[in-house]
Amino acid sequence: MDGSALPVDPNKAPNNLDSFWMPFTWNRQFKKDPLLLASAKDMHYTTVNGQKILDGTAGLWCCNAGHARERITKAVQQTVEHLDFAPTFQLGHPLVFELAQRLTAMVPGNYDHAFFCNSGSEAVDSALKIALAYHRVRGDAARTRLIGRERGYHGVGFGGISVGGIVKNRMFWGPLINGVDHLPHTHDLSRNAHTRGIPEHGAEYADELERICALHDPSTIAAVIVEPVAGSTGVLIPPKGYLKRLREICDKHGILLIFDEVITGFGRLGTGFATEYFGVQPDMITCAKGLTNGVIPMGAVICREGIYDAFTDWADDTGSTIELFHGYTYSGHPVAAAAALATLETYQQDGLFERGAALSGYWEDAIHSLGDARHVIDIRNLGLIAGIELAPREGAPTVRAYEAFKRCFDAGLLVRVTGDIIALSPPLIISKEQIDEIVHILRKVLSELD
Repeated sequence: MDGSALPVDPNKAPNNLDSFWMPFTWNRQFKKDPLLLASAKDMHYTTVNGQKILDGTAGLWCCNAGHARERITKAVQQTVEHLDFAPTFQLGHPLVFELAQRLTAMVPGNYDHAFFCNSGSEAVDSALKIALAYHRVRGDAARTRLIGRERGYHGVGFGGISVGGIVKNRMFWGPLINGVDHLPHTHDLSRNAHTRGIPEHGAEYADELERICALHDPSTIAAVIVEPVAGSTGVLIPPKGYLKRLREICDKHGILLIFDEVITGFGRLGTGFATEYFGVQPDMITCAKGLTNGVIPMGAVICREGIYDAFTDWADDTGSTIELFHGYTYSGHPVAAAAALATLETYQQDGLFERGAALSGYWEDAIHSLGDARHVIDIRNLGLIAGIELAPREGAPTVRAYEAFKRCFDAGLLVRVTGDIIALSPPLIISKEQIDEIVHILRKVLSELD
């Protein structure tokens, strides 16, 4: 597209950076030395200065099929010209019904309904509300407690930060939602450092759920929510048997299990979802990001059979005309639905999940070759995800990893950092040569850090 046709030319730096309050950003530092992206194609961004940046993070864990994919772009263009908006309160449009059918059919197991929203944060809050209401409409209204996990990230809604376990995401907002408890995190550096794939040690951390059940009485607990692989907290891989054990305990006590698959969904592990990879079926799955390849905001909650029916049965019994008193103006937005349908088609037609699975061994070997690099104290990986943990600089934690982020960008590579961890999650279209390039840049950058 000709930049001159747009109100603002994306290839030129703006005259003033002051007014935008940037999310999760050191604003003052950024605006002294801004990193501005002008365009993207396939595996690369291009800055306003014309520098090519290899995308080692799939944007923000979301552009799983790479950037500017023609099928998705055309679907968005055609839909916005044909149907720019349609409400889904007491109305509908064909695209969202088709999407719900295709999405539920993607997940192995007995999943039959999808509720749509606009982000992973909204998907989590929606799933938590559905869980609470599910027990109530079944006559089990005492189940009001929610269980999350330390170091968990479930978005930034009040529900998500309440069940989440990242301190800085929680500490500013008061008491949050009442009746929430947390499992311990599973990161065990002393036993599992430099593990390739799933760690051997730590399944016993799931048994802490039994302790929490004994503390509160399991009849008061509505749901447990975990990320199968925690991403934003620094790529934490679940130990062998851990997720299966959580499922068993939830089944024993009648508790719903929710997998937050906003990051692991859509091929990141070489399968459609982590539930398929681990062979453990939760009651609900939250997803977003890769659902539309990051092109248009959209999230979803995928529900197993019986959850939707509980609401319709309740409505029939009570004479209610609305089963679920929850939703968003943009739930199932037609342009987002078109982007999602085209994205799912792209994954299938291009065999991207299979490609990710085929590349995972090469990725693992390449990333773990950095185990002897300067400052590295741990490397962990699964599928096309990796976390490289650096020794914190004395008296200045997180600074070393942030410097690595800046130096990588200057060298033409985009990585994510959280705490002292460099996180990587490239698009599924990455080549072996580009994997080698990532490792080469990282080794050089780490060797130059103090």
